Amino acid sequence: MRKVKEVLRLKYECGLSEREIARRCRLSRSTVADYLMKAKVAGLDWPEAAALTEIQLNERLFPIQRPPMPANRPEPDYKYIYDELRRYRKVNLTLSQLWLEYKGKHPDGYQYSQFCELYRHWRGKLDYCMRQEHRGGEKVFVDYSDGLSIVNPFTGELTLTQLFLAVWGASNYTYAEAFLSQALPEWIQAHVHALQYFACAPRVFAPDNLKSGVSEASFYEPEINPTYADMAEHYGCIVLPARPYKARDKAKAEAGVLIAQRWILAVLRHRTFYSLAELNAAIWQCLERLNTRPMRRLKQSRRELFEALDRPAALPLPQQPYEYAEWYKAKVNVDYHIEVDGHFYSISYKLLLEILDIRLTATTLEAFHKGERVVAHVRSYVKGAYTTLPEHMPPEHRFYAEWSPARFMQWANKIGVATSKLIENILSNRPYPEQGYRACLGIIHLERHFEAERVEAAAERALKFNACSYRSMKAILTAGLDRKKNTEDHPTQLSLPIHENIRGKEYYK
Repeated sequence: MRKVKEVLRLKYECGLSEREIARRCRLSRSTVADYLMKAKVAGLDWPEAAALTEIQLNERLFPIQRPPMPANRPEPDYKYIYDELRRYRKVNLTLSQLWLEYKGKHPDGYQYSQFCELYRHWRGKLDYCMRQEHRGGEKVFVDYSDGLSIVNPFTGELTLTQLFLAVWGASNYTYAEAFLSQALPEWIQAHVHALQYFACAPRVFAPDNLKSGVSEASFYEPEINPTYADMAEHYGCIVLPARPYKARDKAKAEAGVLIAQRWILAVLRHRTFYSLAELNAAIWQCLERLNTRPMRRLKQSRRELFEALDRPAALPLPQQPYEYAEWYKAKVNVDYHIEVDGHFYSISYKLLLEILDIRLTATTLEAFHKGERVVAHVRSYVKGAYTTLPEHMPPEHRFYAEWSPARFMQWANKIGVATSKLIENILSNRPYPEQGYRACLGIIHLERHFEAERVEAAAERALKFNACSYRSMKAILTAGLDRKKNTEDHPTQLSLPIHENIRGKEYYK
């Protein structure tokens, strides 16, 4: 429009010819003639054209010829259409169905093609984006892409790999590694390897909403997977996942996927790999070339930008890398044990029936109650077995758990030698020593009601008559038989007494 105004000014105010105007404005003569003709048709002279804005001048000289629209046709509710399409995305709601509903309410409304054209024109005004500014050392964007296939050398079967990518926001410095799946252990391992490659950690991880990273996707409060959150906390990072269906939130990762496909996957497409290690070795060679090659616009490599922008502001790595751990919830059973991976671990009886958070690693099990660690066990892989700490048991259970043959012999020795022999006799004559524990405990508890000397004497009498039981000991002490000397026992009768009712040998002749 500036040149149009200049053409009109030179013609009507300066009086130059069309040829001279074309030379000064660097236009063809026919174009100048066309501008002047349109101004004549529109009835514009120079003073009036000078007062118009560029938009107004454009509308006067180049009016848009629009087909006449039928009058009184109801406009579609574009906001309603937009919300319905977003709300029912999973059921594949289409514009065709919404147009049918619109025509059902307004039979004289727009036809389908015009309906779609009007909606797309309205929708196009919403398609705007904000330019993101990435501070050095702040964010690493992570994502997955389909990788290359691994060939089984014995069967020839192909296994498609998943290519993990981590891209720094400020420098575009990239890490890539192939995995067999996107499961949680591989997801955590990929992050640990990426941070080891970077030799520093970002302040923010920006993942997609895959289940390994985000347990429940939400626009307002996404729920981060506990293991992923624990890993981020170990490195002093936080996790800010992208909004659902908002790919522009992680544009760096999307661009990183495209770059990896061009500079890694495309380069290796004709090679055959028989193992994951072989594939990753080739990927890292391509990755090194990618990070060290100068970028066209910036004339610097990703590594140079990383060293200048991201590394100085990044977080240092801890001394020990993160050890993979899985989180569970477990309820303390009535036997004050929890079951994790088929093994039973003891918890303090004071937490009976409480629900605990369990952190399970390859070597340890930790239990947390309301964020506070209450116990740590060495992990056991024996299914169905028990790991029990005495301090977790109630006092009465702990006392019973401490019972053993040696413990009973130790208690009996405090009373006397005979009592110790009696206890040993009871325990040795049972198929299982545990079957005699209660009898032994009862004998030892007799000392609470009788003097130790009497219990020892009763034990001597019980051993002599082979009456080795708690009932016999109690009967001896109750009847006072422990006070009688063994020499006072009745002498053995050698013959039958003479009596009139006894027939004798003569009777049987």
